[in-house]
Amino acid sequence: MEPATAPPFSAAICQQARLTRDARFDGLFFTAVRTTGIYCRPVCPAPTPHERNIVYFSSAAAASAAGFRPCLRCRPEAAPGSPLHRARSELVRAALRLIEDGALDDAPLATLAARIGVGERHLRRLFAEELGASPLDVAATRRLLFAKQLLIETAMPVTTIAGAAGYASVRRFNAAFVAAYGRPPRDFRRTRQPARTTAAAIELTLPYRPPYDFRALLAFYARRAIPGVEIVDASTYRRSVIVDGRSAMIEVDASPHRDALRLRVHGAAAPALGALVARVRRMFDVDADPRAIAAKLRGDAWLRPLVKRWPGQRLPGAWDGFELAVRAVLGQQVSVGAARTLAARLVQRHGTAHPESAAFGLGALFPSPSTLAEADIEAIGLPRARATAIRAIAQATLDGRIGFGAEQTLTDFVARLAALPGIGAWTAHYIAMRALSQPDAFPAGDLVLRKLAGDGKPVSERAMETRAEAWRPWRAYAVMLLWRSAA
Repeated sequence: MEPATAPPFSAAICQQARLTRDARFDGLFFTAVRTTGIYCRPVCPAPTPHERNIVYFSSAAAASAAGFRPCLRCRPEAAPGSPLHRARSELVRAALRLIEDGALDDAPLATLAARIGVGERHLRRLFAEELGASPLDVAATRRLLFAKQLLIETAMPVTTIAGAAGYASVRRFNAAFVAAYGRPPRDFRRTRQPARTTAAAIELTLPYRPPYDFRALLAFYARRAIPGVEIVDASTYRRSVIVDGRSAMIEVDASPHRDALRLRVHGAAAPALGALVARVRRMFDVDADPRAIAAKLRGDAWLRPLVKRWPGQRLPGAWDGFELAVRAVLGQQVSVGAARTLAARLVQRHGTAHPESAAFGLGALFPSPSTLAEADIEAIGLPRARATAIRAIAQATLDGRIGFGAEQTLTDFVARLAALPGIGAWTAHYIAMRALSQPDAFPAGDLVLRKLAGDGKPVSERAMETRAEAWRPWRAYAVMLLWRSAA
């Protein structure tokens, strides 16, 4: 087995996790059995094979690339997480994000490589070194496992699922299933669980690794929810969205039966489901490895009691990068409540109606960049400088000077944003932290953080940066814990 395919744990740890079916390791490695040619999750209920017949892999894609088939019992598609957290370089992380969004479903590898600024051969080499699987292997495994989830969890027609999972044709869809499982997709419909799909909604599960502080995440969103666009209560997040030019609505709550969130999608077209699910996964940070994050942050005496007090801290993402950037500017130098009021006024004056979601208490969509680029934003009570900054963000988004795609590095993104009027380093890092789900984004100039570091007397920004070096690559999670401690 090549080193890159191995999980980030010793064989002894993997064996112990497999024998005890330890859920903390679910999705962090996969167990392949030489005698059967099948790979499983470490929590698989099947009888445990002898260790001499076992090969451990870091990802489902690596196991698949080695010729193993996914287990029908433990369903690898239901494992939490993705290979993202195992990527060592920002280039591989960016490529994985794009693959999750379907970048290789209808474009060649050369196009993906160009988007992140490297050659195709170099990208293949990076994937082989870090993941033990090629970009095409990762994309093929993603399509296969997502399609199987749709087959089991929904009542969508098989032909519709083929397109939703990213297959170019039903023939290729069938061939992929026969190659992986030895049976066609329709066979899974005969043994599926009761479908959680109605004429009005599609319901899917998004597994996570516990602990997961979902209540805190909902509270964070609730304080910032824009009336008409979002509704957040003690158990559920709802909002109106635009997906591929079509209005839709999403609902997210906790599953009562397993370590997973439930996503209900109303109104989205089937081909958009894969990218939509990837965005929601990032928004709710379900792929995080809380064990690895806590292990790093517990090394700091300042953070140790916070990690213990709030286990399962997640990074609150955003549905739309442009929307989050605008909201970040609205929140400059004002309270969270005041920023929410300004955002509500902006939607009332410049947003568009979303009548399909009115029955859920929503009914509005956040204004687009083309609308805000020329809008009279001062009329909502915003100072001219901040209104100018919002128009600049909108125009820069329209002409391509800034974007919110996963292919950019943290450094490049912050530099591009900070070049715009009214956008400083704090705002740029805050946007990166939430709009791009950058786990190492760090607004070092934040006054709350600097006061906490100096016991009430703010330390310098340089001192704050130095203190946070030990928290890499999870500085954004440290920020969330420290902000909670100051609330």
